[in-house]
Amino acid sequence: MTKAKCIYVVDDDNDIRTLLQAYLEKHQFQVLTAESGEAFLADFTPEQEVDLVILDIMLPGQDGFSVCRSLRTQSQVPVIMLTANSDETDRIIGLEIGADDYLAKPFNPRELLARMKAILRRMEHAEVAAVPTIAQRFYHFSHFTLDTLSRELHYKNEKESLSGADYNLLMLFLASPGEVLTREHIAANTRGRDSAPLDRFIDVHVSRLRQRLREDAKQPQLIKTVRGEGYILTANVTTSDTASMDEQH
Repeated sequence: MTKAKCIYVVDDDNDIRTLLQAYLEKHQFQVLTAESGEAFLADFTPEQEVDLVILDIMLPGQDGFSVCRSLRTQSQVPVIMLTANSDETDRIIGLEIGADDYLAKPFNPRELLARMKAILRRMEHAEVAAVPTIAQRFYHFSHFTLDTLSRELHYKNEKESLSGADYNLLMLFLASPGEVLTREHIAANTRGRDSAPLDRFIDVHVSRLRQRLREDAKQPQLIKTVRGEGYILTANVTTSDTASMDEQH
């Protein structure tokens, strides 16, 4: 029997917590809840088998942004942020600090469920595809090495864990070096849905990945913008069963 996925709902609105808990349990999810960011962070540990966090931005005390930043120092669990602000700013900030998706209030629980399932499917597919063979555990490009088991990006003597969203986007580029990936293609493969005309998610997401790759924001060299088309990874990519990059030089 397949174990139920565990969802952690963090929202100070008791009605929303109660509604989501009942709705998600009806759809065979295990649900944990917290009414504040402090309560959530005090209870959450990386060892918990939490599969996804639904995090409200407007929380008393520590807001959702602060909670997400703290969470990202210890875990790469997927996060969907809820915002009552119709302005794009909240959404962009959330994505920049490591959220995987966002949803504006008021929302239809069915849409939230669809977003959750899309993220969970991508996580499962990434885990299966991460190590197709032992020889492909490590991806080498430019001065970087990506360990697909630990999801750590190695650069010289530094290591950085990648969030699910950043990892999936990087893997998408590494699978197609030298090919232009359209915004629509990136959206479909990282969000499971089309990119709306005014949706800046893709641009923000690529910008965040460029920061991980220590790119110059004004003159990126690894992931270049192809005006009117999309983005392209310019580096040569090889795979191996070792983290050593000696064979690259």
